[in-house]
Amino acid sequence: MLRVSTVYDCADQDSRAAGLNAARSALKSGRLAVIPTDTLYGIAADAFDSQAVAALLAAKRRGRDMPVPVLVGSWNTIDGLVFSVRPQARELIRAFWPGALSLVVQQAPSLAWDLGDARGTVMLRMPLHPVALELLREVGPLAVSSANVSGQPPATTVDEAKAQLGDLVSVYLDGGKADHGLASTIVDLTSDVPRILREGAIPAEKIGEVLGLTPEELLAQDAR
Repeated sequence: MLRVSTVYDCADQDSRAAGLNAARSALKSGRLAVIPTDTLYGIAADAFDSQAVAALLAAKRRGRDMPVPVLVGSWNTIDGLVFSVRPQARELIRAFWPGALSLVVQQAPSLAWDLGDARGTVMLRMPLHPVALELLREVGPLAVSSANVSGQPPATTVDEAKAQLGDLVSVYLDGGKADHGLASTIVDLTSDVPRILREGAIPAEKIGEVLGLTPEELLAQDAR
């Protein structure tokens, strides 16, 4: 059956409520939604629905070698998703969540999800956007990647996302232009020494101030 996607203007309270209901229904039915975040627009799927995550990767034309990150709606959610929360993770969460910081951590072995070839790790973030947070708190953790076709510019508006993804996505939530227009900073906490894998909206200096490390120490890493 052909599905036609719908855009909901979240600046209007009635449209926002209808959009959140539609997004919740779509995600729980294994379909995709585009949501606003503080960094960029994201394409979202139920993190625990492997077929939905596969559809997300297909919509982006991306392989399993680039696993899908997970967005959460509260600090506490991480405790059920992570094998062991290091003190460094707690410090960074206190300093930057909700916000533009993604943390790569060892996932809890019991998790029944398939986000791609993640090798036992997961990348987590709590976004600083009221629409995204409300949806996450209603639906639970979502697999979310930037709302663009791989190799194309990331979307900072809902129109840019829809132009690339079209009717592959059921519901589009329009939360206005993304605040940062820049991807999140990624910190790898899977080993004893934290590493910045991507310097994005949060500068390395800010991360270093929290962890007591220099930007050079954080950015020194093998190419990957």
